[in-house]
Amino acid sequence: MDEKVRIDKFLWCVRLFKKRNEASDACKKGHIKVNGTAVKPSRKIAKGDVVEVKNAVIFRRYRVLDLLEKRVGAKLVENYIEELTSEEDLFKLKMYYEVQKQNKIYTKGGRPTKKDRRDLNKFLGED
Repeated sequence: MDEKVRIDKFLWCVRLFKKRNEASDACKKGHIKVNGTAVKPSRKIAKGDVVEVKNAVIFRRYRVLDLLEKRVGAKLVENYIEELTSEEDLFKLKMYYEVQKQNKIYTKGGRPTKKDRRDLNKFLGED
């Protein structure tokens, strides 16, 4: 096996992205950092590198433990990366997702249905 692997391929292999194209796009947008520096999708990584992946409001940090060429099952991912993200950052991310879930009260498209509108008008005392 090579001693280095492309960052977009590695992120896809360890299941941080569903598609390799998504990993590549994230690199192009600057959402991926290796050792603190934003990288292009073709950047090669090695064992011991620290990879940061933007996840909503925080950067999740991972240390590369081993390299791989093919996608692995979810149970095997822990053999290849180690999570370094602080507990307070993970808590911040959890709170962000809770707020997003609470804000999502309407159906598809964010618009209230007829029934939602009637219930809201009834609650507000409008006819």
